[in-house]
Amino acid sequence: MSDPLSPLFALSPLDGRYVAKLEALRPLLSEFGLMHRRVQVEVEWFIALSDAGFAEFAPLSEAARGFLRGLVVRFGEFDAQAIKDIEKTTNHDVKAVEYWLKQRAGSSDELRAAGEFVHFACTSEDINNTSHALMLTAARGEILLPALDGLIATLTRMAQAQAAQPMLALTHGQTASPTTVGKEVANVAARLARARAAIAAVQPLAKMNGAVGNYNAHLAAYPGFDWEAFSRRVVEQQLGLAFNPYTIQIEPHDWMAELFDAMARANTILIDWSRDAWGYISLGYFSQKTKEGEIGSSTMPHKVNPIDFENAEGNFGLANALLDHMARKLPISRWQRDLTDSTVLRNLGVAFGYTLLGIDGLQRGMGKLSVNAQALDADLDAAWEVLAEPIQTVMRRYGAANPYERLKELTRGRTITREAIADFIDTLTEVPAAERARLKAMTPGTYTGLAAPLARRFDKS
Repeated sequence: MSDPLSPLFALSPLDGRYVAKLEALRPLLSEFGLMHRRVQVEVEWFIALSDAGFAEFAPLSEAARGFLRGLVVRFGEFDAQAIKDIEKTTNHDVKAVEYWLKQRAGSSDELRAAGEFVHFACTSEDINNTSHALMLTAARGEILLPALDGLIATLTRMAQAQAAQPMLALTHGQTASPTTVGKEVANVAARLARARAAIAAVQPLAKMNGAVGNYNAHLAAYPGFDWEAFSRRVVEQQLGLAFNPYTIQIEPHDWMAELFDAMARANTILIDWSRDAWGYISLGYFSQKTKEGEIGSSTMPHKVNPIDFENAEGNFGLANALLDHMARKLPISRWQRDLTDSTVLRNLGVAFGYTLLGIDGLQRGMGKLSVNAQALDADLDAAWEVLAEPIQTVMRRYGAANPYERLKELTRGRTITREAIADFIDTLTEVPAAERARLKAMTPGTYTGLAAPLARRFDKS
């Protein structure tokens, strides 16, 4: 084995086969990303303590603040490795960050003198829960939501471009009232837009209240200080998160469960669309653009397989398996703390990674699709029985006897032609002549209701 870090030796395809597709996610949800956010939280807590008015810790100079925040801005692989090297001794990842910060601040007399206020009164989970919240906020805002927005925009363009293209609907796999391609795509875009809004609406919560959530150590050191108000200011004003005043040692992760459930719902909608698009390709309703040099089958040269939609379905399924486990598991912790959440939270990047792979596959698949109007029109022209619905409904309006039963007798289990429909309409003496003429002019391709205007009207915004 020449290079164990090569993608060829990765246990996960996210760091192997698909590594290039997830490059933007890696700095945010990797161990590097977690270390980076831990440094940010420790720095902001330390700076806030200097402004708290304690006699033992004077407000930091602007130079000291700039140096500390510069450690966050310029945090790189070398720094992360230095923390990992300290962890080899401490066998504690958060303590390693504390020691690294003290080492980096040691060159300044001002910072070295206040060194014991680094991580002051904090439990590891004060740092971890805020760090995870910052990681997820960034991954959601910078990567996931823009990816969903791009897919919604792609679906919206297709919905509007194909708004008027009639298509035979299939309910229970059987011919049903016609629709349009654009309306069916608009349905997906509308569902996804609602799911996207639910993901964006989840409010990340965080706490900085000590070992069991009661500010025990804080009050032991400074009994008269309003630690709850102070912690709220740090969480909300300096970290940009929402403060949770009621916790055990860990922030209970309910907001994470809400986020992961919302993501899973979006993924489920996209699994549904992946399967439908696959089916339309199989029926010949959609064609796939070929790419020079690509091979669909190792033995059947004619094949152009719908692999992008198949890969998307598989990746969304993997993502949902993880998202569902995290949503069910993370809010559960024995008494005031157990460690089962810690190892699960290290897989945030995996769940996001498979979600993004699914979105990427759908985008590529959608980019290859073209609508086969000839095949769509041919199926419609062979399905005149679908006009039984409008005919019997008009008959009901004018009081014709047994409309449903008469159309059932005419159409069920039979091949119906335009001529057979026209002959039947001619017998409907109860229906005004103008209405009979309107029914006779109707075709399966024109019987699409409001499908076209609904598709044109949909706007992703």
